[in-house]
Amino acid sequence: MTKYLKLLRVEQWVKNLFVFAPLFFSGNITNLDLLAKSIFAFVVFSFTASSIYIVNDYSDIESDRKHPDKKNRPLASGAIRKPVAISVFIALVCSIILLIFFGQHFLHRDLLKFSAVIAFYFVMNIAYTFRLKHVAIIDVCIIAIGFVLRVSAGGYASGIYISQWAILLTFVLALVLAIGKRRGELINAQISGKTRRALDGYNVQFADIALSISCTLAIICYLMFTLSPEVQQKFHSRVFYTVFFVVFAFLRYLQQTLVYNKTESPTKIIYKDRYIQVTLVLWLAAFLLQIYFK
Repeated sequence: MTKYLKLLRVEQWVKNLFVFAPLFFSGNITNLDLLAKSIFAFVVFSFTASSIYIVNDYSDIESDRKHPDKKNRPLASGAIRKPVAISVFIALVCSIILLIFFGQHFLHRDLLKFSAVIAFYFVMNIAYTFRLKHVAIIDVCIIAIGFVLRVSAGGYASGIYISQWAILLTFVLALVLAIGKRRGELINAQISGKTRRALDGYNVQFADIALSISCTLAIICYLMFTLSPEVQQKFHSRVFYTVFFVVFAFLRYLQQTLVYNKTESPTKIIYKDRYIQVTLVLWLAAFLLQIYFK
């Protein structure tokens, strides 16, 4: 069973929690009907992402076998044979179609928009797997768009409006994570002497500049989000003060990356760094108090 969970990359499903963002920030997390719709969106998006991971691993078997970490993936290591992986992929696609078909009973008019988001995500990532992941800048932008689609899927599933600032904030935040990951790969490539096509259009200096710009944009977008009329009307001026947590978290991340030269992916840094973890907990607590305990 473990090898199949690795094939599906279930640990990556944490990214799909972004579908709950519209529900949480609108103050409707306790609405059981909307929560059920968001859970539906989460399951469909997770199955879609897993199907893409299978296609990616299938196409990269040979290169993964030469990688120090990726060689342990089920397909590259031979733990799962190709025909079995194809069968799992087909089962996932069929499950997605069936879920969307039955979803018409409670998504109603938003089902078409939700289905379009899922279809676009699938097609975009197929193109990413076979071609676009080798095109510098476009590759990280596609990763960032993927997170925007997650939030959009959650919004369409629950019928909750998503502001433009929230969409832009999601994009630049995901861009920070994507560029940070590329920077880590560049550092590792310098150490090991091995590189790959995806890194041809990058160097560490460019990654540092792009990362700094993206962090700055993320802070500005969050600031504008807190000052937007709909947010001010809902939470008044108190939400503005959560900006301090956001600024500290980004500065700490840049310190870990640029000063201490951490080569882990941004998500791993978040899992390990106590300062960022405490800041995120305080930021989340501040929002919880303002949304649900006025």
